[in-house]
Amino acid sequence: MKKAIMHILEGREKLIGKDETVLQPLPHKDFRFANPFIVLHHMRPQKIEAGSSMRLHPHPHRGFAPVTFMLQGEGYHKDNAGHDEIIREGDVQWMFAGRGILHSEGPTKEMLATGGVQELIQLWINVPAAHKWDEPSYQSAEKHQLPQVIQQDGVSMRLASGTYDGYTGPMKTFTDIISIAGEIKKGARVQFNATPGYWTLLYVAKGKLCIDQEQVDQYNLVVFEKNNNEIIFSAEEDSIILFLSAEPINEPVAAKDNFVMNTQEEVEQAIIDYSNGVFGTLEY
Repeated sequence: MKKAIMHILEGREKLIGKDETVLQPLPHKDFRFANPFIVLHHMRPQKIEAGSSMRLHPHPHRGFAPVTFMLQGEGYHKDNAGHDEIIREGDVQWMFAGRGILHSEGPTKEMLATGGVQELIQLWINVPAAHKWDEPSYQSAEKHQLPQVIQQDGVSMRLASGTYDGYTGPMKTFTDIISIAGEIKKGARVQFNATPGYWTLLYVAKGKLCIDQEQVDQYNLVVFEKNNNEIIFSAEEDSIILFLSAEPINEPVAAKDNFVMNTQEEVEQAIIDYSNGVFGTLEY
């Protein structure tokens, strides 16, 4: 049976860093979390002039996984756990902050030198309390390493994590998380299936969809009811989407600044630890 729409959440502009603006449909004033999905940020297509200088300087995280889907351009990541990576259009990176990490991110030096267009989606994906103090880790996969699912004309969907259509994505997770990104041509009709009881979200990064006679424009996030299993929609325009479905983590969430923990006390301790240098250093 079809899943009903619970919310359609419009992305609102949010300033991150000194001069970086993203769209944030989650959390939203009408709906906070779909735990493990805590934050969704969309950096819209951004023209980078040749000779630019821009990046997010080293900053801390603890207790969750910042996950990046690169839609255009190329991004550079460096952290103080020893990871130093580049991802390009269609690639995915899955950094697990664990007990604490410092990282820096932004366009590559080559892209800053020559110019281009940068676009990405970043998720904050929670982990159970039992893993929040694990060692940090990092995974990435190139576009060609992501299995193609929902194989039909006008549809190109790539599986980053979880199992879908008999395929398994390369990203390893602590709980069951299905994440699929890709493109749909105008007029294509698509059906996704989700496990009843899971949180299921659909973000329209570009284009326009029609879901159960509801028009969903770009920059909107659809949150579905947990009951039932089918999501059927058609593309009113050429579209780019991100489909997410995950086993709920039924634990308290305390999220503030760059930390996702279970209690406010744990968040305040993370802030103190960062101030006291517990997270270490990163020169970049």
